[in-house]
Amino acid sequence: MDVCTAVGCFLCTVLGGLLFAAYRLGLVHRFFHKTETKSPRHGGESVAEVLRAHGIKFVFTLVGGHISPILVACEKLGIRVVDTRHEATAVFAADAVARLSGTVGVAAVTAGPGLTNTVTAVKNAQMAESPVLLIGGAAATLLQGRGALQDIDQMSLFKPLCKFCASVRSVREIVPTVRKALAIAQSGTPGPVFIEFPIDTLYPYHLVEKEFSPKSTPKGIMGKITAWYLHNHLSNLFAGAWEVRDVSPLPVHIPQATDQEVQRCIELVSRAKKPVILLGSQATLPPTPADKIRKALEALNIPCFLGGMSRGMLGKDSPLHIRQNRRDALKEADLVLLAGTVCDFRLSYGRVLNRRSKIIAVNRDRTQLLKNSDIFWKPSVAIQGDVGSFLLRLSEGLAGHKFPEDWAQSLKDGDRAKEKANRVKADEKTERHLNPLSVLHRVDELMSEDSIIVADGGDFVGSAAYIMRPRGPLRWLDPGAFGTLGVGGGFALGAKLCRPESEVWIVYGDGSLGFSVAEFDTFTRHKTPVIALVGNDACWSQISREQVPILGSNVACGLAFTDYHIVADGYGGRGHLVGREDESHIDEILKEAQRECREGKAVLLNVLIGKTNFRDGSISV
Repeated sequence: MDVCTAVGCFLCTVLGGLLFAAYRLGLVHRFFHKTETKSPRHGGESVAEVLRAHGIKFVFTLVGGHISPILVACEKLGIRVVDTRHEATAVFAADAVARLSGTVGVAAVTAGPGLTNTVTAVKNAQMAESPVLLIGGAAATLLQGRGALQDIDQMSLFKPLCKFCASVRSVREIVPTVRKALAIAQSGTPGPVFIEFPIDTLYPYHLVEKEFSPKSTPKGIMGKITAWYLHNHLSNLFAGAWEVRDVSPLPVHIPQATDQEVQRCIELVSRAKKPVILLGSQATLPPTPADKIRKALEALNIPCFLGGMSRGMLGKDSPLHIRQNRRDALKEADLVLLAGTVCDFRLSYGRVLNRRSKIIAVNRDRTQLLKNSDIFWKPSVAIQGDVGSFLLRLSEGLAGHKFPEDWAQSLKDGDRAKEKANRVKADEKTERHLNPLSVLHRVDELMSEDSIIVADGGDFVGSAAYIMRPRGPLRWLDPGAFGTLGVGGGFALGAKLCRPESEVWIVYGDGSLGFSVAEFDTFTRHKTPVIALVGNDACWSQISREQVPILGSNVACGLAFTDYHIVADGYGGRGHLVGREDESHIDEILKEAQRECREGKAVLLNVLIGKTNFRDGSISV
């Protein structure tokens, strides 16, 4: 290599290094994009603009200085900001809105402990496949990792829980990042996404500048270099911040079954004599409206077991809806359609399926689609696709086909026999307090036709799942596969905001109530009246029932017959204590609660009950 070549290589290396350094320091971007130092605008406005363009009506929060600009901007643009008493409740409420509205639910919380308080609720949204955007505050970009207030590695915390995680590093990144997150939350298998907003990306230039500017004139070469670096970082932070950007929604990708897969399923189903459908929560996901899915199921005329959010899909008294004896039905069925239903613990990992049955599985998520299929069961057809649109296409392909009516009739007869037996148990006298089954039957008969039921608890809620009948689609909310306690307050809040005309009932165990009873303050402040039905047996009975006979101790299982109704009064609601002496006029108490709710009061019915056992579809008192 001659001298000229060597010099040329050296100069190219130096030039490349300088260009890379200029890029890393933001000098290249600053050359093409202006930094508007006099603008009063702030990054929270950009967040709010994108949310409004995506049809977001509510942002749930527990306020913190890191995120104040977002909340204020949302309020100015007409997005309702609803503050809760715990960050988990904010995410649960966003989850409920996502399920009921078909949009993304949004929660915004402050940095550090504000975000760590949401972890359980975010994991629940992940497992329930709810599209939720979690917005989190963060320490300033230059202070992260340097011991700033509430500064932790938030990204590592949420990457295992969310489909998408991003940390905004400049104001100009806000719009494209939020648009991308909202699209990802709804695409494929829906789920939560997380965006971290360092505090200096949200406040106006003049306020951030005060924090960056040296308190005195820098001295020495290092002082001047440091001052230049800080000024350059500030300028790059806001360079191009207020240029016009597209805030409209990005395309959402939803997997669909192929024509060949649908045709194969049509052939299998048409040959079945004893088919059943197990409908899961995915059947309620957009884009297919729930009423169209209901019509498709009625046209298919196949007996259906409904789980999760699909409860109520067929209305209150459909001849196709089978509520009891699922295990026996699956043993006899010659074809089972798992329409969004997963072979996890809820189906004994697939062991309840008859190996001689033809099994069609449809699910947006491939992992859930084939869960345990290598061990206990094998699908005849496995389709990674949207459940709702698949059912519509299957129904169209089977138009005019008739299944033997005696199969559906035999299942319905078994249903009626079991429910009759359970009703007899509801009439039995308990040793003390009220029979919980009787109370639940009375509520089921009296609650309004537009009611939404929120399930949050163990034994009492397990009984309610077999007794209370959702009146229509999207009128049942439970945590889902994670089995989380504490969803009640948030789910009810989100449900009442989405459906203000509906009567919202929270069915609580006395254990689960403790997680969100403080949200009666939220119900009062935000004028979202709901009715909480608390089955108070002074115990974590679901645990105690097995712990005592197996291990011989009731340690940590005992609670007290606490005056939860007084707690509700203290938070501005209305509380009622309901005991054995009220047995003859339960209906009057329930109607009074409904009246008070219509008048704007959040009501808590503290019902003292005897112990129940609900296992394998049978009730014992």
